[in-house]
Amino acid sequence: MDSVDSTMARLRAACLSRGASGIHGLARFFRRLDRDGNLSLDPKELQGGLATLGLAVDHEEADAICRRWDRDGSGTLDLEEFLRALRPPMSQAREAVIAAAFAKLDRSGDGVVTVDDLRGVYNGRAHPKVQSGEWTEDEALQCFLDTFDTTDKDGQVTLAEFQDYYSGLSASMDTDTEFVDMMTSAWRL
Repeated sequence: MDSVDSTMARLRAACLSRGASGIHGLARFFRRLDRDGNLSLDPKELQGGLATLGLAVDHEEADAICRRWDRDGSGTLDLEEFLRALRPPMSQAREAVIAAAFAKLDRSGDGVVTVDDLRGVYNGRAHPKVQSGEWTEDEALQCFLDTFDTTDKDGQVTLAEFQDYYSGLSASMDTDTEFVDMMTSAWRL
């Protein structure tokens, strides 16, 4: 395990030792460290925050952490990027049920979910804005799809985006059984 992964594992352990509110508390903590109010941390701010938690890293390692988890290429680590990095890895059972739900949505089998795939799987007619005439059913389907379209916002959802969405929810559920039951019920698997 390289030093960035080791630091993230130690930080994850520190969060988990704080109980269920650890990640939320950490988010509040890092928001206080955001000196310029731009909702992101540069390596120096990150290094100071980790030191306050008792995790000493040098500037090069703080810079490496920022580079590793910086998804938008800003050179800094926004709080969402950092919290995403802190999510514990999912078990095989969780990954399998997410893949099964994705396969149910991906009716064309091409590896991406689009509005066309959602037709017949998700009913947008019951959405209040469709019923009021404000939206079409396709607009409701697109709104639903946008929930999972987290990376490129291109109107298509990949398995990686679907997994990313559910990894956040997974982190808040203690047992595999609880998560699998929730997914099975929600997606009628």
